[in-house]
Amino acid sequence: MSEHFNTVVIGGGQAGLAMGYHLARLKRPFVILDEHAKSGDSWRTHWDSLRLFTPARYDALPGSRFPAPPWSFPSREEFADYLGSYAEEFGLPVQRNVRVTSLSHNGQAFVIDAEGHHFEADSVVVASGWDRKPRVPAFAEQLSPAIRQLTAGSYKNPNGLAPGPVLVVGAGNSGADIALELASNRKTYLSGRHPGEIPWRVDAVAARPLTLAVFFAFSHILTLGTPAGRKARPRVLSHSGPLVRVKNRDLVRAGVVRVPRTEGVKGGLPILADGRTLEVANVIWCTGFTPDLDWMDLPVMGADGRPVQDRGVAATQPGLYFLGATFQQSLASSMVHGVGRDAAFIANRIAAAEAPDVVRPAGSAAPQ
Repeated sequence: MSEHFNTVVIGGGQAGLAMGYHLARLKRPFVILDEHAKSGDSWRTHWDSLRLFTPARYDALPGSRFPAPPWSFPSREEFADYLGSYAEEFGLPVQRNVRVTSLSHNGQAFVIDAEGHHFEADSVVVASGWDRKPRVPAFAEQLSPAIRQLTAGSYKNPNGLAPGPVLVVGAGNSGADIALELASNRKTYLSGRHPGEIPWRVDAVAARPLTLAVFFAFSHILTLGTPAGRKARPRVLSHSGPLVRVKNRDLVRAGVVRVPRTEGVKGGLPILADGRTLEVANVIWCTGFTPDLDWMDLPVMGADGRPVQDRGVAATQPGLYFLGATFQQSLASSMVHGVGRDAAFIANRIAAAEAPDVVRPAGSAAPQ
């Protein structure tokens, strides 16, 4: 027996909850499917010491504020708890412990199977996270079996590493965070191109006007609608956004050794772009992620393995939408404070397709 909904949102993290908020605001019938037991549990799978790299004032979903001092950096537990409270505050219809295993279309409706559950929907929003499948180079398999290999997704704390030096590959925000933690008790190398950084402490009182201007640029200047945004997007997609909280000087002071790009393996050891090999006991791949969408049986994927979409609207499958992609609309799209605007855009598209007379401009009355 199947349940039918106007809209099914797949994923109950920050993207799925923001989507639910805007669908409720427009009074559209929907359900959110969350594979976890509690809203926010996906964040509890990250490494133990994780803190968001954006201040709390930028960590709230639409219609609420984050319950912490605005210039503090929430921990993973604080953010996970916030997501749970958010779902309760707005009474969002979340079905938990529902893991979607397939998505298809039967010519009349979308068909969603989820380990004993069966749903049909007129429209589907895939908001299940774009950081699901670690992107690890093929040559990683050639490393010596004696080297312990982890990813940014599987690393939890220093206790999970083998004794000895560690090479962190990937110098973005995650790599910088992990390298900084590890440098306190072991030789730590950080490999990769420096992605740039906001050169001041974003929480410093004197610098707050500059910080506000930078985050405004992330949302409103570096977008698909501006030349600057279109120029920046390929670089962000292929590398990383700038360091926000951790600075290069923090890494230097902690004793992190910056090394060039890791390009292969020689004698079982990682080899750098300058020809050096590093004798390390651990390698942590912080080289990004790709979407895990193998469960979709729909003709929507491009040659790069990503869905072909425009601002989250699938190009070849009417009624299908994606939310939470890096630079979906702006540099802020994959950040907590940016997902709400993208969700509002998609919610209005869904409402327009179903009942044009009920569409309201973004920012109107919140759900009751």
